[in-house]
Amino acid sequence: VQLQASGGGLVQRGESLTLSCAASTTYRFSSLPMGWFRQAPGKLREFVAAIAWGGGQTYYADAVKGRFTISRDNAKSTVYLRMDKLTPGDTAIYYCAAKEPYKASGYGSDFDYWGQGTLVTVSS
Repeated sequence: VQLQASGGGLVQRGESLTLSCAASTTYRFSSLPMGWFRQAPGKLREFVAAIAWGGGQTYYADAVKGRFTISRDNAKSTVYLRMDKLTPGDTAIYYCAAKEPYKASGYGSDFDYWGQGTLVTVSS
């Protein structure tokens, strides 16, 4: 599974941004649990959001709940992260990740495949 994240950039506090992650895989994309993580300067990588294979269930870190929305378009083999009401605390490199087909989704970081990351910078 190869993952290509895009959509990062520089935005101001309160603005919105949508990240995309396109997957290239021989697996059926709908069978892959997907997730987003982020790593801020000087900090460890942290879980942001996840979506179950098939797209039925979603999970969010407390820090982004109510502001971020994860979704997927299985026909396009793409997962999205819509980020609203951004704050400087959301500044980080955002990574998308995938698990092996039909694995359980959740809040953990036990993903099998990782993309290269896209930088999001929120100015005050």
